[in-house]
Amino acid sequence: MRLILASASPRRLDLLARIGVTPDAVLPADIDESVPGGELPRDHALRLASEKAAAVAEREPEALVLAADTVVAVGRRILPKVEDEATLRTCMALLSGRRHRVMTGVALAAPGQKLRTRVVETTIAMKRLSPEEIDYYAGHGEWRGKAGGYALQGYGEVYVRHIGGSYSNVVGLPLAETRHLLKAAGYPLA
Repeated sequence: MRLILASASPRRLDLLARIGVTPDAVLPADIDESVPGGELPRDHALRLASEKAAAVAEREPEALVLAADTVVAVGRRILPKVEDEATLRTCMALLSGRRHRVMTGVALAAPGQKLRTRVVETTIAMKRLSPEEIDYYAGHGEWRGKAGGYALQGYGEVYVRHIGGSYSNVVGLPLAETRHLLKAAGYPLA
């Protein structure tokens, strides 16, 4: 059975390789990722993952389609995918010295089966960041395109005091849950 990853994230491809999975194709879904007023972070992550899987499954009805979406939240506030330095500085100031949650919604569409989904949540505590530390991180550039503006698998890890939950979830794909979804749909895994 063909497996399609409905994501352009190179991190998700790397994570899948860790569990011995190489998708047959990568077809990112083109959906509206805006946050409707009042949508909670967990619901947002699950909705986007489900919509991505459904959109690609419509084009590839005979394949397994795996999709995911990762959200960084402080309380009920969903932080954006950071594309500019001003937004990065706002996010880093908000995360500084606080706990926040990283939630990834994972959805798997399989021919003739109902959509299988999971949401995984990891709690992270950031150290209090000095203006110099934020300046230094801003110069790194690894934050570009990252939810909340930092990469746990990069230099951003030095600012993390505590992580409670799945590391791979924070990077972009919770491996234990993804593996379980794939096995349940009949994808051959060891």
